[in-house]
Amino acid sequence: MTTTTGGPAFPGLHPSKECHYQDSGMTLRDYFAAKAMQGLLATGKSDYLDEHVALDAYNLADAMLKQREEE
Repeated sequence: MTTTTGGPAFPGLHPSKECHYQDSGMTLRDYFAAKAMQGLLATGKSDYLDEHVALDAYNLADAMLKQREEE
């Protein structure tokens, strides 16, 4: 597993009554993993264990982050 997160997926400033603060939200790695998980679950494989879906999703996310670094 990588420690690279890719940074925030949707960074932005959010107003509060007292001050503005930056909310980094989910990481780009989490966003990629969520998208990969959607695709994995859409295959309809009923014997796919939850742990395997999560592991495969993050492996795919890590591969996407690595590809971004190479370009």
